[in-house]
Amino acid sequence: MIAMLTIPSPLGALRLYADADELIGVHLPDQRAPDAVPRTTDVLACAASQLAEYFAGARHAFDLPLAPRGTGFQRLVWHALVAIPYGETRSYGQLAHAIGRPAAARAVGAANAKNPLAIVVPCHRVIGASGDLTGYAGGMDAKRWLLAHEHARPARGVAREVSFVLRSVERVTAR
Repeated sequence: MIAMLTIPSPLGALRLYADADELIGVHLPDQRAPDAVPRTTDVLACAASQLAEYFAGARHAFDLPLAPRGTGFQRLVWHALVAIPYGETRSYGQLAHAIGRPAAARAVGAANAKNPLAIVVPCHRVIGASGDLTGYAGGMDAKRWLLAHEHARPARGVAREVSFVLRSVERVTAR
């Protein structure tokens, strides 16, 4: 049975989905999502924590057990999305080259649009060849926000930021 947890975010309510101990979906407010039983599981709690760290600027990559459901080609594209560094973008054509299918930019775009793990599998980092922002399943405002968020927090200061967040959490829990 699929479990779901809704969490607040700067983009609105995110819905996280898990099947057993694997994350299968992260849906933004404007995305259609599957029916599920609202309940918290370990993987959903971990995903919620890591997303909170991401929104706080303290996390630039996710360490979660993922099981996105899709075709072999879609999973190949989604795997390549994870390799796009935080704060950077790639075009659909560049992504097609990265997976060894240089003529498949449109198919890459279609697979990108079906990504069930928004933010965690960073499809928001894919833009048009001209540098223009292109469609995003969670809406263009969400895409703009995510790219601005990452641009404003370059990965260089990760250790310092994480340390600060951990000290802040320790102070709050010690009270």
